[in-house]
Amino acid sequence: MTPAIEIVDVTKRYGELHALAGVSLSVEAGEFFGLLGPNGAGKTTLISILAGLNRASSGVARIMGHDVVGAYREARRALGMVPQELVFDPFFTVRETLTFQSGYFGLRDNRAWIDEVLENLDLTAKVDTNMRALSGGMKRRVLVAQALVHKPPVIVLDEPTAGVDVELRQALWRFIRRLNRDGHTIVLTTHYLEEAEALCGRIAMLKQGRVVALDRTENLLQLHAGCQLVLRLGAALPEPLQQKVVERRDDGSVRLLLPDHAAVEGILAALREARVAVLEMEILQPDLEDVFVQIMNRS
Repeated sequence: MTPAIEIVDVTKRYGELHALAGVSLSVEAGEFFGLLGPNGAGKTTLISILAGLNRASSGVARIMGHDVVGAYREARRALGMVPQELVFDPFFTVRETLTFQSGYFGLRDNRAWIDEVLENLDLTAKVDTNMRALSGGMKRRVLVAQALVHKPPVIVLDEPTAGVDVELRQALWRFIRRLNRDGHTIVLTTHYLEEAEALCGRIAMLKQGRVVALDRTENLLQLHAGCQLVLRLGAALPEPLQQKVVERRDDGSVRLLLPDHAAVEGILAALREARVAVLEMEILQPDLEDVFVQIMNRS
């Protein structure tokens, strides 16, 4: 089966700077895929290459089997992209913006789908409002609607919920989940790692233009995060255990990062030997943020 997105040894150089240093990955049709990394990791550069806004220095990128350079028309039709920046035409209303966007893809009678998208993004009341009169959150909703207006099989969301309210975030994810269930491939970049953990079946992590982790979300959580132990003690934590502390809380408790659950007994044994009483103890399951920090630190 043809991958929805195929990236083979893609590099991008700006003089001496290597924004991408040989990225290879594929996203299967129907996946909900996360692309994570710190600022400057190369996520937006990679997305810009897929969208035709930038050209790779070397390597190949395909969307639904169409080369983004050699078959750029077919590749563009297969892709809907929500950019990070708020880009809009200040002279049109919301409906006019979406109607013109439909026309760019050769769609004439697209009103029914536009109305459905507007309703799902809670934009119906704003259809006749000029774009420049909208709030930042509303403008971002319109960007999402623009990306969806031609029903692309592949949808790329670059920080789609940055700076938006909780209500929009929830409405957006309900709609995107529905599109994914209907067979659309979703690629998400976000700094809200709890979103990626809840939504993405598979995740790639980039650092300095390279893929440093690529696996199913549950595998990343199991293989990298270990476990966490929260302790509130009757005395100071013994010095040999201080290096395991990753957080000191306002209530006096400490959070320790351990390689696995078996290490808990060693911590308790060390506390007993030092005659430090354990007042409260909690073992926490790892989350994607812990995994992300560990992988970035190791890479």
